[in-house]
Amino acid sequence: MDFTNPLVYGAPAFIAFILLELTYSKTHGDDDLYDWKDFAASSAMFIGSAIIGPLLKVILLVVLFEWAYELFNPMVDGVRTNIMGYESFGYAWYVWLLCQLADDFTYYWFHRANHEIRILWAAHIVHHSSDNFNLGTAIRNGWFTLLYKPFFYVWMPIIGFPVEMVVVCLAIESFWQFQLHSQYVPKMGFIEIIFNTHTMHQVHHAQNVEYLDKNHGGFLNCFDKMFGTWKEYDEEIDVKFGVIHAP
Repeated sequence: MDFTNPLVYGAPAFIAFILLELTYSKTHGDDDLYDWKDFAASSAMFIGSAIIGPLLKVILLVVLFEWAYELFNPMVDGVRTNIMGYESFGYAWYVWLLCQLADDFTYYWFHRANHEIRILWAAHIVHHSSDNFNLGTAIRNGWFTLLYKPFFYVWMPIIGFPVEMVVVCLAIESFWQFQLHSQYVPKMGFIEIIFNTHTMHQVHHAQNVEYLDKNHGGFLNCFDKMFGTWKEYDEEIDVKFGVIHAP
């Protein structure tokens, strides 16, 4: 499969936006937004992910997805057909929307599992270990997460979503998650009826007891509302970021 993951192009954009936010905070009297030691730790995690990530993603994501897609959606009389008897999904615009929705549903459960299953939390806690909340925190991700994340999503190529489509939707989800890690975006009114926003993600990163293990959603907040993990951002609560028991 000759295909380039969009995140290859996203990494430079991540760095550019982080530097922009960092510069803005330091030149506008918001010195506490970034702590240099904390930012160095986040950067080190990002560099490590950039080194080992491509290899792991090729082996565990692309190869796994391609194997699952070919196994469960073989060619039958020249037509890609799922073993359940229906034609595998193509590339129509509505299939892209369905794939992104399926990705968001999967992301919710993947993210929630990272908080509720202890061995997965041991990998995910790296992301929450910062006492700061900024775009630098967004790139602070545990390396071992890359080992098991693809297994949450493999059902998508199994039922017939093309591998390239699944990978692109995963990348779009990553872009959305990255930009959520900013305190410079206020509450967004009616948009928050449907979408997961920056203040909602501040709730997710808070160690305040009333905010713990809330708002796991990706693009949408409907799954949090459906499955009981939704929490509204309260401007009267002084949010404290990080984890109660640091690793």
